[in-house]
Amino acid sequence: MDLRAALAAHRLVAIIRGSDPDAALRTVLTLADAGIELIEVSLTGKDALSVIERARRDLGPDRPLGVGTVLTAADARAAHLAGADFAVTPALGDGAEAARELDMPVLAGVMTPTEILSARALGAAALKIFPAAQAGGPAYLRALRGPFPREPFVPVGGIDERAARAYLAAGATAVGVGSPLVGDAADGGSLTGLRARARAFRAAVEEVTQ
Repeated sequence: MDLRAALAAHRLVAIIRGSDPDAALRTVLTLADAGIELIEVSLTGKDALSVIERARRDLGPDRPLGVGTVLTAADARAAHLAGADFAVTPALGDGAEAARELDMPVLAGVMTPTEILSARALGAAALKIFPAAQAGGPAYLRALRGPFPREPFVPVGGIDERAARAYLAAGATAVGVGSPLVGDAADGGSLTGLRARARAFRAAVEEVTQ
């Protein structure tokens, strides 16, 4: 898949990590049904690989499905076998390198200009600024875009609807959103509330994109 193009087109990545694998799967399918095109299942969730495998079966072969918190080569290989077709890492390392060897596009976690250059050399499809809020928020993104005006940045961490608008207005290609969007749905919480939050985030993204 062309992850960079998908991020530019859809501008939102939903991040799912849950304590209930069945609820996490329902969350994936509900978000997909609500029009969230890019979904990442974090390996920190319970039985995450089985969630990815079941989600791939239910979504079909053509829907993008990512794996998050890829730290090691074993993580990348296992997620690839389970059906993930892109990888998201919190940092650079063996997991990102192995994903590239498997032809999985990587959204690579970076913080500093040096890490940005390293991710570029690795062949990362896009750059995850993490943790974005603690790094300095939209102001930090604007500062990075000075020396790196064409890099596809995806801030992640502490992003609600208001912050999503601010990051996108500051030049982010997309934003990654976890609990402000998912809430407690992946732990067994309300799917009705999840659908409402999905509508709100899509509206926020579309507002900036127009």
